[in-house]
Amino acid sequence: MALTGEKRFPLLFCLGIFAVVNAQNLVKNPSFEDHTECPERLGLFDANVISWSCPTIGTTDYFNACSTAMGTPDNFKGRQPADFGDGYVGLYVYAPDDYREYLQAELTEPLKKGQKYQVSFYVSLAEKSDSAIKEFGVLFSNFELKINTQKDLSKKRRYQLPGHRYNYMEIGYTNFYADTKDWILVSTQFTAKGNERFMMLGNFKTNARTRLFKTKKKSNQGAYYYLDMVSVTTAKKQDEPTELIAIADGKETKDIELDRNYIFKNVLFEFDKSNLLESSKMELQKIYALLHSNANLHIVINGHTDDVGTEIYNQRLSRDRAAAVATYLQKLGISKERIDWRGYGGAKPISENDTEEGRQQNRRVEFVISRTSGKEAALKLQ
Repeated sequence: MALTGEKRFPLLFCLGIFAVVNAQNLVKNPSFEDHTECPERLGLFDANVISWSCPTIGTTDYFNACSTAMGTPDNFKGRQPADFGDGYVGLYVYAPDDYREYLQAELTEPLKKGQKYQVSFYVSLAEKSDSAIKEFGVLFSNFELKINTQKDLSKKRRYQLPGHRYNYMEIGYTNFYADTKDWILVSTQFTAKGNERFMMLGNFKTNARTRLFKTKKKSNQGAYYYLDMVSVTTAKKQDEPTELIAIADGKETKDIELDRNYIFKNVLFEFDKSNLLESSKMELQKIYALLHSNANLHIVINGHTDDVGTEIYNQRLSRDRAAAVATYLQKLGISKERIDWRGYGGAKPISENDTEEGRQQNRRVEFVISRTSGKEAALKLQ
């Protein structure tokens, strides 16, 4: 029987990725880890989560691994692991009779007029939802909102409050608005009007005005989302280089050069598999954020193996792993025209294959960032 690649060594296939160095997050308790009590029933977000509140009387939910009734990963709305700690939020963004739920946070400092900021958070559609929405609303205010309604926070309701000033935006996201498995990064940049002190997240439209996607479920459950890891940071200027960490020539570097090979660092595959692990997907969403904010850049993804196993098997395994990375970036919203991928099997080792350490170095996936198309950039590296 022919020996298949990597089966002698039951190790995780470790790739790597460059990581964007985070600016200071102006959101306190961004992943909802700090709480007063373990949640034991529905609607306790406002009471249990420190530094957060609800701007309406809609009953936003809090889930934490400490709880049986409101736990993670399994709960009454489905199954979703908490990838950023032990807790996350659940809320209805679309429901019958315009019922809505929101969450509200006070920022650590008011936003500065004219300064550009980036707001981001992760979402996942609950499995028992029969609908999904195609954009999330973000509302900033100079004062905390407390409105006695369970319905949508429409402009008419908001502007009945004297002295309040708002900065409202919607974040549309493409392919994964109906995803019930992965945590999906939702983000946008905006310019502050000045003195924004509170931020609210949710759907601020009526049912009639909401852009909706129907799932295959036939029920009346609406659209219920899990939400986690909220961030508001100052955005870098367009010509300001993003500080990155990558592996080049066996050494870590913060300087990413165009048209140069870098090895992914923290993306993981199970032994002899090409399916991405959940931890890998979280890291690849940082790649997506970089490519999304730099529309002129392209990426080439190259898979490699050691020389253990048949040449045909190794070539297919390396190709499938590179394809998994490329496919995930496409599903997040990067067009296929900006991505090229291929597998080389064991044809391009960077170390000797006569030791396990050397073979592990050869089991890798690399990336190249370029301003040319993926195919053109790939040809340069032949």
